[in-house]
Amino acid sequence: MLQVQDPQSRETMVDLDLIQRAKRGDMRAFEELVFRYDKQVLTIAARYVQSSEDAKDIYQEVFLRVFRSLPKFQLRSQFSTWLFRITTNVCLSHRTKRKRHTHASIHQDADEEHGGAIAESLRDTIETDQHAEKADLAVHVKKALESLSPKQRMVFTMKYYDDYKIREIAEMTGLAEGTVKRYLFAATKKIRRSLQDLL
Repeated sequence: MLQVQDPQSRETMVDLDLIQRAKRGDMRAFEELVFRYDKQVLTIAARYVQSSEDAKDIYQEVFLRVFRSLPKFQLRSQFSTWLFRITTNVCLSHRTKRKRHTHASIHQDADEEHGGAIAESLRDTIETDQHAEKADLAVHVKKALESLSPKQRMVFTMKYYDDYKIREIAEMTGLAEGTVKRYLFAATKKIRRSLQDLL
């Protein structure tokens, strides 16, 4: 009987082949690894720093670290988990040099209790206000995010900007799920307090 292979298993097998080849010095294999994950890395960086230039700096630093550390990668976790952990570490250690205004939407995830109400309020407000008020709210949201600690900002943006589940955030950051939930709760509380006059 023919067995249908799990797509995720096929992904893992492709990664494994590319990793083994890259470890032997095959630059094309390494470039293929970068190509498979570069958009996700850039998205995480862009959400965290909210500046395209800083995001590009983080992106370059991430793949430089991956290139240097790949020979030591022991395959004890999936490559993507290892890569995203490097990404979050680079983001957390990065100091923003230039700050530019950017707008991003916050989505509600009904399955999680932390942050859902504030995300829904912001979404409804943005949808119903005039253009000038939208811009003003976006500025206040950006300032509210900047008031968070680096780890609070990281988990909040990964959860409500990029729709990662708490389990995924825990794997990518190396934090316990309970710690991720505490950061989300604290971040939501701070942002609600910062935006209470607007909402």
